[in-house]
Amino acid sequence: MLNESLSNVRVLTHSAIRLQAENGTVLYFDPFDLVDAPHDADAVFITHTHYDHLSPEDYARVAKPETVVIAPASAGKEVTQLGAAQTVLLKAGESAEVCGVQVKAVPAYNVMPERQKFHPQKNAWLGYVVTMDGATYYIAGDTDQNPENEKVRCDVAIIPIGGTYTMDPAQAAAFINTIKPTYVVPTHYGTAVGTKEDVEAFEPLVKSPVVVVRKMEWR
Repeated sequence: MLNESLSNVRVLTHSAIRLQAENGTVLYFDPFDLVDAPHDADAVFITHTHYDHLSPEDYARVAKPETVVIAPASAGKEVTQLGAAQTVLLKAGESAEVCGVQVKAVPAYNVMPERQKFHPQKNAWLGYVVTMDGATYYIAGDTDQNPENEKVRCDVAIIPIGGTYTMDPAQAAAFINTIKPTYVVPTHYGTAVGTKEDVEAFEPLVKSPVVVVRKMEWR
């Protein structure tokens, strides 16, 4: 059951996201720069191969022997270094069931000319829509609003707002006002890129009834 606190969602830092299902299943997305080593991941999702999203050291902190890795098919060579028990490689538009969770892959890429070199469409990197406990969560990855992801429908959108490599606060708010989730959780700001104040610019631009939920864990 979703509530305004989104107590099952954590943004550990940057774009390192942890979701927990009611039955205890734990999903991580792009673990990076972690302090703890809980080894509690049932599945780890990688959106793309940049160091702050594909970090073998941080994967090792959350992984256990049976952890499943989900990653873009285009990143197959890079994710083999993680040594996961099972790897599921997806292309945009493909779906899978992992650890009892339904997953759909969504394209993640830049369209703004000044940053197309960072996440070009040709790299075939991904965001993910996961369905868990009757709710849908969209983890966007590093992206701009684009013709594919603006069709996403979800209950919770977890999106980057820090600019430079991804949408800035105004662009991210425009994206959310297009896809209209129930809740939005901002990421990718105030750590490796952007400032802590980016969320102050983002939140007032998001139109009601969408609720902004701040989950970044500062340290």
